[in-house]
Amino acid sequence: MTINFTPSEIVLELDKYIVGQENAKKSVAIALRNRFRRSKLPEELREEVTPKNILMIGPTGVGKTEIARRLAKLVKAPFIKVEATKFTEVGYVGRDVESMIRDLVEVSVRIIKQEKIKLVEEKALQQADENLLEIIIPGTSQVSTGKNPFDVLFGNNPVNPEPHADHEEKIRQERRELKNKLLNGELDKEYVEIEIDDNTSNPIDVFAGSNFEELGMNFQDMFGSLMPKKRKKKKVTVEQARKIFTQIEAQKLVEMEEVISEAVGRVEQNGIVFLDEIDKIAGKEAYGPDVSRGGVQRDILPIIEGSTVMSKYGPIKTDHILFIAAGAFHTSKPSDLIPELQGRFPIRVELESLTREDFKLILTQPRNSLIKQYTELLNVDNILLEFTENAIDEIADIAYTVNSQTENIGARRLHTIVEKLLETILFDAPNKIKGKIVIDGDYVRHRLLSIVKDEDLSRYIL
Repeated sequence: MTINFTPSEIVLELDKYIVGQENAKKSVAIALRNRFRRSKLPEELREEVTPKNILMIGPTGVGKTEIARRLAKLVKAPFIKVEATKFTEVGYVGRDVESMIRDLVEVSVRIIKQEKIKLVEEKALQQADENLLEIIIPGTSQVSTGKNPFDVLFGNNPVNPEPHADHEEKIRQERRELKNKLLNGELDKEYVEIEIDDNTSNPIDVFAGSNFEELGMNFQDMFGSLMPKKRKKKKVTVEQARKIFTQIEAQKLVEMEEVISEAVGRVEQNGIVFLDEIDKIAGKEAYGPDVSRGGVQRDILPIIEGSTVMSKYGPIKTDHILFIAAGAFHTSKPSDLIPELQGRFPIRVELESLTREDFKLILTQPRNSLIKQYTELLNVDNILLEFTENAIDEIADIAYTVNSQTENIGARRLHTIVEKLLETILFDAPNKIKGKIVIDGDYVRHRLLSIVKDEDLSRYIL
């Protein structure tokens, strides 16, 4: 699935969530547009056009991960973020580099499955309602015992009276009435007893998290059909029962072979892997107690160059997966990567450190800005939180100052500062504080300035 966005449209979408970093946004926008262009080429040429992988260079907290994540979300592409430091050479303790592709396929399967479930949701809900009605009114066999269909809901168990001649018509009538009540939500809070599969104690689970998963082996699929399924009874509300039955019916309606085929295709053609902290494995020293960095790079190289990875869903070709690597490169530089790996990241883009003005925009401009988040959080407790312009200036100035004095952690510093700033309000709401609260510059200075002035204290608290 390739979605048609122009590079300028992609940048506009990214601007809604990320402040600045225009060069990085342009680079990923071009890479994404090239995917669409490639999809329109003749098949023989299409296979020859490989993605131009991107290397982002810049300090932490400036938007590297967010750019890649928002890009993937925009086009509904399978996306995974991995740290290069968690991979090791084969033979050492650590994760096999191929596991990132298997994890990416798992993400893709979940995405496709959810999309398919949404398509059959209405049909699944209708079947769920029928299943629920069958439990409440189990048909003519239930009426022959003389039970009232509402007894299932209210737990009554009357003695068998004499059956009536119009039982079947009575059942149909009661079923219609009950279905109307069910659809109108009148029975949502009533309790019913349902029977579902018990997946809590499966002997095959002992293999979970073991190296068998790394090999792409799925013992649940291999032996699950041989194990008898356990059933358990559960007492739930009608509302909960509808959700449970809808999910069960939707799973039945979704064809998993189709899901897997589409998921693998989407990974191979549209997958995005964000390889973070690649600077931590830059360097060619091959001796010492740690696994050599150059060795880890050589293990990663075949995946990025294009290879076939075996998974429980079949072989996955990595030739057209887009790799976006990122690192601060404080103590190393891109040229410290092995030449072959350098050549696989032809697009280099440097992200800029955040300025005071950037911090102000981050606080207010994005759709998911911190100010909006905390305002909505406190609105739950009926508190109207308002930040003045000079309060935002002060917070931005403090964030910039603390980043300059201590470690530069970019926009993440704002999370720490705003949390400390609003700590008392968040704790006292709603018992001691109600109504409108205005956060101005004086309040910010009163709460934070003494911490900022004490450099040692600010290292621990901010």
